[in-house]
Amino acid sequence: MGAPEPDLSALVGLHTVKGGHYAQYRGTAARLGRVITALEGISKALVQTASGPDVLVAAVVDAVREHLGARWVLFALADGALEQTGPRHLIAERDGTISAFEGVAGAPVPTDLPDAVLNRLNDILRGEAAVLAAPIVEDHHLHVPVELDGEVVGGLSAWTPDGHPVDPTDLIVLRILAGQATVALVNAELFSQANQRAAELAERNDELERTQRELSAAQRRTLLSTERSRIARELHDSVGQSVLSAGLQMELARGEVSPAGLEHLDKAVGLSRDAMKQLRGAIYTLGDSGASSLSIRGTLDQLCALHLPSDTRSAVVVRGRPRELPGDVQHALLRIAGESLFNASAHAGATQVTVTLAYDAERIALYVDDDGSGDPERLRTLMAAALEGDFAAGHHRGLANMSSRAAELGGRVRIRRSRLGGVRIAATVPVPADRPTEPNRKEPS
Repeated sequence: MGAPEPDLSALVGLHTVKGGHYAQYRGTAARLGRVITALEGISKALVQTASGPDVLVAAVVDAVREHLGARWVLFALADGALEQTGPRHLIAERDGTISAFEGVAGAPVPTDLPDAVLNRLNDILRGEAAVLAAPIVEDHHLHVPVELDGEVVGGLSAWTPDGHPVDPTDLIVLRILAGQATVALVNAELFSQANQRAAELAERNDELERTQRELSAAQRRTLLSTERSRIARELHDSVGQSVLSAGLQMELARGEVSPAGLEHLDKAVGLSRDAMKQLRGAIYTLGDSGASSLSIRGTLDQLCALHLPSDTRSAVVVRGRPRELPGDVQHALLRIAGESLFNASAHAGATQVTVTLAYDAERIALYVDDDGSGDPERLRTLMAAALEGDFAAGHHRGLANMSSRAAELGGRVRIRRSRLGGVRIAATVPVPADRPTEPNRKEPS
């Protein structure tokens, strides 16, 4: 036997292609055309997702209106469902007018709604699941529930004119459009929640930055106060006592001085008393730390004023793009700067000192240059000995402290010859760009 003849009914959905069944064929072709047109409308609606839920839901109801030639199309969410999103409802008329009672910008309030449409809106808003949980297919009316995770959260309904009966394929079209609208509204709700969380995080971040700025300023004030107190104590306990002792010794020598030298002795005693008054004034001033909030540059200026004699020329230079430093980095650099300034004044007899703070993307560098008599090679040897615990180098512990402070932060301290003729103390500390820091007001260079 030969091969069986092709089953034409499997190909075209018809049992025969006789002329008497041509009307059936035409009906099938018409339905296919309407489905293709509906799919085109669905695709147009889907591309509106990025424009937000208002635009997409409006595109959905408009696609339903065009597909069915509907007189009325209603989309609505039940009260309490998807509370963070909208629109809560939209109504499309046959001429394409989109309206809503509330919550949709640019949509007018509908008037003269048919009772069937108004009643359906109320039923959906009240969540009448017993009535609307299943699809409704009538000659001139379609309804599909809007569902999320198996729960009815709203509905999509349409009413067609008398000359446009509902086809069974129309139910599939409405189901697809209702599902896409639900997805868009869920995404909108998630987006709203994400924005709310972002706003809360931004607020917390602002609070953290304010706290960091306050702590940073407090650290600078504490450091300056500590330095002032230390210098005031040294002036009182050493210099002050020496001046008082000198004055006392001059008073004791009064009876042994010749009349010719008595006038000079009186002047010396008067000068020692004046010096003591000035010293007491300086101690009082140093003890009054004040409550001003200084930038790191301002703090460096204050350290220069504290550690250097009034006749020593000093300058603070800032290079690069300033940014607020982490508290531990800032504290270490200011301590290193204070020790370097003290050494330049007390040991090197410098007459000129320049402090440079250099910022770049990956590190912060502090340079203290002087024109004093210090020997870089000798200071390097003393610093190495102090770091190794050499007792003989103990009085140079300040050098070892500077090195240790930088090393604890992954940095280092180098001692070199300065272009000013004396010593350069160079401290570098890594501060990667992604390390959390607080914003800082721009410091003048």
